Amino acid sequence: MFEEGARMKLERGAENVFDFTLGNPDVEPPQQVLDALRRVAGEARPHAHGYMPNPGFAEARQAVARMLTRDSGLEFEADDILMTVGSSGACNVILKSILDPGDEVIVLMPCFSEYPFYVSNHAGRMVPVETGEDFLPDVDRIAAAITPRTRALILNTPNNPTGKVFTREELSLVAELCVEFDALCITDEIYEHILYDGTEHIPVMSLPGMRERSILVNSMSKTYSVTGWRVGWVLAAPDLTDTIRKVHDFLTVGAATPLQYAGVMALSQSPKYYSKLSDEYRGRRDHLIQSLESAGFRCFVPKGAYYVMTDISGFKFASDTEFVMHMIRGVGVAAVPGSSFFNDKRDGAKMVRFCFCKKYETLEEAGHRLRRL
Repeated sequence: MFEEGARMKLERGAENVFDFTLGNPDVEPPQQVLDALRRVAGEARPHAHGYMPNPGFAEARQAVARMLTRDSGLEFEADDILMTVGSSGACNVILKSILDPGDEVIVLMPCFSEYPFYVSNHAGRMVPVETGEDFLPDVDRIAAAITPRTRALILNTPNNPTGKVFTREELSLVAELCVEFDALCITDEIYEHILYDGTEHIPVMSLPGMRERSILVNSMSKTYSVTGWRVGWVLAAPDLTDTIRKVHDFLTVGAATPLQYAGVMALSQSPKYYSKLSDEYRGRRDHLIQSLESAGFRCFVPKGAYYVMTDISGFKFASDTEFVMHMIRGVGVAAVPGSSFFNDKRDGAKMVRFCFCKKYETLEEAGHRLRRL
């Protein structure tokens, strides 16, 4: 798959190919956030451009804590937060901190394609568990996958690649298993503010028994359209946070200082910003789905995040990879083969994922091209 992925990357980067693969928005960040970055970039004070203390900029951590308290109803303090180099840096420092060689980490399929590498990079063993119809978590399968070596479960909601948003009932069933078997739950909640159709995001940490065994991962990347800033954070119980901070100090030192300063403005947005964000992406979602369905795709309608998983069975191609290469070369649209998100590649061989964090003119032109399929 690595050679195939490299070949596809070259193809989709060709001239006149619309790239719907990466969740990299081409919409603008909030203007006041950019203004804040300009101000700090022009400052001559050394502390605005030098090393930041290991936990991160205090005001940024306070802003994260306020947001989490508002959204979960739980009380959090700045000392509960660790600023990291994006959510990927957060995941890596967490796994480096909690895993001994051979420890097992349960991951629900389909999953963000980097989770397996995060686990294996830190001497862990990933245990894939398939979800049910419409990507619902299967509690019986999860329970059957738990062994004495199970250290944690990774849960991503809203989910990439499916757009599934786990309900309180579904999360409670998973939480009960974590409590019963004394497992940690690493929750990737990076799309928490991108929700549709009245869907509610439930922080796993807010559920009974989960404050002490949840490790929350998030980032500024998606919510504020600043994927290149690489500013994320970890929230955990005090004993876990202390361990993670010690590892973090030797792993990446810290996220970029001026970007943490500017991030305070982003993290201080009013609730209106987040509702407007969801409204704008819902319009893009509906636009892309209409184009895809007109072209013959069957779409799994996402309730969160900004991806659409599609069923390509009607196109009669041998594999998802072959179909994606046909789209790139034949109509000039690139997407991600569904097999990229499954441990057993056969499970995703009739699926393709599109992202819709694009300008309307891009979505419109892609729709015209897709109809040529």
